[in-house]
Amino acid sequence: MAVYSYVATDVNGNLSRGRIDADNTMDLTEKLRSKQLFLTSAKDLGEKAQSVAYRYNTKSLSFLCRQLSSMLVAGISVVRALHIMLTQETNKKAKALLTEIYEQVQMGRSLSEALAAKPGCFPNLFVSMVAAGEASGNLDMIMVRVSDHYAKEHKTQNKIRSAMIYPIILAVLMVAVVVGLFTLIFPMFMEMFDNADDIPLLSVILMDISNFMVGYWYLIIGMFGVLIVGARVAFKTPSLRFKLDKLMLVAPKAGPLVATIYTARFARTMSNLFASGLQMVECIEKSVQTLGNSYISERFKEVVENVKRGEPLSQALVKIGVFNPIFTAMVLVGEESGSLDSILAKTADYYDEEADTAITQLVSMMEPVLIIFLGAAVALVLAGIFPLIYGGMEQMG
Repeated sequence: MAVYSYVATDVNGNLSRGRIDADNTMDLTEKLRSKQLFLTSAKDLGEKAQSVAYRYNTKSLSFLCRQLSSMLVAGISVVRALHIMLTQETNKKAKALLTEIYEQVQMGRSLSEALAAKPGCFPNLFVSMVAAGEASGNLDMIMVRVSDHYAKEHKTQNKIRSAMIYPIILAVLMVAVVVGLFTLIFPMFMEMFDNADDIPLLSVILMDISNFMVGYWYLIIGMFGVLIVGARVAFKTPSLRFKLDKLMLVAPKAGPLVATIYTARFARTMSNLFASGLQMVECIEKSVQTLGNSYISERFKEVVENVKRGEPLSQALVKIGVFNPIFTAMVLVGEESGSLDSILAKTADYYDEEADTAITQLVSMMEPVLIIFLGAAVALVLAGIFPLIYGGMEQMG
């Protein structure tokens, strides 16, 4: 299927321009005729035009859902709501994406189908929630839930970014100080000595490092570039990614904190999906996808199989041992009381606060490690410089 840019006229002779997906010009003509438009000219834009280079982030999704919910509650149709939203959109790429979705819905496709036709632009969770809302007839209420979900996701992301500012600044400062000491300060003291035999061994070693950094700086930059590219490739390797994701959960002190963050995200997503009317298995599968941890995803295959065989979710979660026992106990209470969605929502609120604390603790664990590395690097360089200072003073004397 390709995208066609068309010019058409209606029964009154008014021109209409736009884009539409079609298999060929005959299919294009039929689709326009269903809208009571008559094709005048068309241009095949190819398959590449189908993807719009715009991806909604959590903040934009929350605002979009809030807008859509407000208009649906007011009795405005989905088509009219989309038209109002795209006319108010100021971002050109987002407006182009909304325009294509609007045209698809105007042609008779459901909103979830139009969203699914734009892979990569919207999260799978969002598309599934829209489909559930359309199936249950409660799209307006579902959009409120989705809006709250992504608003909390955005808050968590901001929390992580804010908490990481100080460690990042400290790491950059550490690198800058070490590079400055080796390339600017150390060579100044080395010029004070004419006889290399008078230089202590530690100073000689540091001098060699300094000379290498000054003379072969381009090799160092190249090595860092290779390491960065290699790390990115390694993270995309399934086997290595699986081991790293598992290590995150079993690491001393940090592992339980990471598990708390995952528990909060899983509980929130599971609560929203289950309350939307989706089947239990589908809720589990889509909730795990939001975690982005290959180890947990692999373990949850066992959970899905056990639930399909009729085993309660709480028992299946206990077997894999990924989440906190308190969380599995709360799931059991929800199953026995028949109010799993509300129990999950309350549990998610609790673990959201626990996740904030866990993020703060994780960052606080990084800060002393960076300070120790920075102090050790500076102390090492000073240990090599002080003998040179005293030696230089003796020569001057």
